Amino acid sequence: MQRLSFLLKVRADRVEEYRARHAAVWPEMLSALKDSGWNNYSLFLREDGLLVGYVEVEDFRAAQDAMAATEVNARWQAEMSEFFESLDGRRPDEAMTPIPEVFSLEDQLRSIA
Repeated sequence: MQRLSFLLKVRADRVEEYRARHAAVWPEMLSALKDSGWNNYSLFLREDGLLVGYVEVEDFRAAQDAMAATEVNARWQAEMSEFFESLDGRRPDEAMTPIPEVFSLEDQLRSIA
């Protein structure tokens, strides 16, 4: 299982609305994420708009591709695009660049056990 993190930047003037939209994500979007292999998916949002995402997947590219093939994802990304800075014409899900993991407490504890 891959554990991945990524950063995006929410527009400072849209932070509260972004939070509100994520308080009740569409049920069909939640199902599509789960069905596409997204596990333990969380978003963390600072007041200045820095968004940190975390997800566990078997294969990040395959999970992204599976979501990209869904109609609900196309609708969700179209609505969410207006919230972000610096997408350079991409959808938010296309701008998610994984940050490599450099430390895992559990992995290291298992290695010495």
